[in-house]
Amino acid sequence: MDFQVVVLAGGNSKNLTPLVSKELPKPLLPVANCPVLNYVLHQLEQSNLKDLIVVVEGEDTALLVGAWISGTFIDRLHVEIAAVPEDIGTAGALRAISHHLTAKDILVVSGDLVSDVPPGALAATHRRHDAAVTTMLCSIPVSGPLESGSSGGKDKAKKLGRYNIIGLDPSKQFLLHIATEIEKDARISKRILHAVGQMEMRSDLMDAHMYAFKRSVLQEVLDIKDTFQSLKEDVLPYLVRSQLKSEALLNRTPQGEENSNEKVSSQNNQAFISRILANASTPSFHGLYSENPDGSSSTRKTHKCCVYIASSSSYCVRLNSIQAFMDINRDVTGDADHLLSPNNIIGPSPKLGTKTTVGPNCRLGEGSEMGDKCQVKRSIIGRHCRIGSHVKAVNSVVMNHVTIGDGCIIQGSVICSNVQLQERVVLKDCQVGAGFVVTAGSEYKAESLAKKEK
Repeated sequence: MDFQVVVLAGGNSKNLTPLVSKELPKPLLPVANCPVLNYVLHQLEQSNLKDLIVVVEGEDTALLVGAWISGTFIDRLHVEIAAVPEDIGTAGALRAISHHLTAKDILVVSGDLVSDVPPGALAATHRRHDAAVTTMLCSIPVSGPLESGSSGGKDKAKKLGRYNIIGLDPSKQFLLHIATEIEKDARISKRILHAVGQMEMRSDLMDAHMYAFKRSVLQEVLDIKDTFQSLKEDVLPYLVRSQLKSEALLNRTPQGEENSNEKVSSQNNQAFISRILANASTPSFHGLYSENPDGSSSTRKTHKCCVYIASSSSYCVRLNSIQAFMDINRDVTGDADHLLSPNNIIGPSPKLGTKTTVGPNCRLGEGSEMGDKCQVKRSIIGRHCRIGSHVKAVNSVVMNHVTIGDGCIIQGSVICSNVQLQERVVLKDCQVGAGFVVTAGSEYKAESLAKKEK
């Protein structure tokens, strides 16, 4: 398709503390014992999109991610690893690597997206409309949009109380309005409300952080708007707003309605925008912009902002919070198990003691051993773990090289790599950071346990 693909993989994430660390950056965070980045790269490979730039935060992360990709996708993908500074945002990351972007169209994908929607479908929609930007929208998961990233434990019951408002044309091809992180009682401008008859307002869809951009448009915005940091919150809304205005309206600073002439001008602008919205689904939609509000002609035509709406049955969730991490690990070993690699649910060579039971929707990693009379339900056990007898794990994720003593009970928790749980530890809704030792007989509920940073 002659698309250049940029995967924004990140590095450390405060929303995922203590799961991530310098040794385990976000792109390598395991989902069913497989790095989350694998799910994105696999989908791109399936869509024959194999020319990739994977952008990570920091040189250390670049080395780790590069080594993993080289070992996993050797001779399958052409991948360039680009390290950028931390905390410059998604737009800042693209700005930092803009000199590497050479193709006509750029596909930008979040590296934490776990989805069964083919990226090629978005790319094809973008090419069909010759759009400036095409964004993928998907249904909000049952647990919420997870944009701000609720953590597990004590914050698990908190609701975001914020919504995405998306306006579509009647044919659901063009993106006419987008507002993110809107509070429940926020107001929408009169201009938008006046256009309700021609615009379908949706709050049940979310931006999936997969975009196709015309490179020339993207680079122009990044150059002109050098303070833009976020694709979702800055670049996309800017492009959507500007498609609803002629060149005259774009360059005009609205003034207060202090006299009748300005009132007439405002009414003309409103009428002009309403005409645009009324014709949004016609083939000549974007050609209508050659007329200015005063009736004069303009040689400049606007760009197109299009959407690809994933089927409501599609799976599409971003791993950007601890709760999302738990949800995705549960889903891909359950209803979304088609996303898993074809390996067996129980990996090669695990050793299970007598009367130990492993229920459905579980995954056991290679080389792990479990003692007698253990119970594993809806949980994932990593590689080379040593688990004693009479251990119960329910709705939990245990990473690699974890030692769990006899009689431990783990429920709704994440146990990171190289953790040691001594005998009779009870954990409920907890996260235990890498290398931490939980002393015998301890009981914790809704706690985050991690080594103190030196």
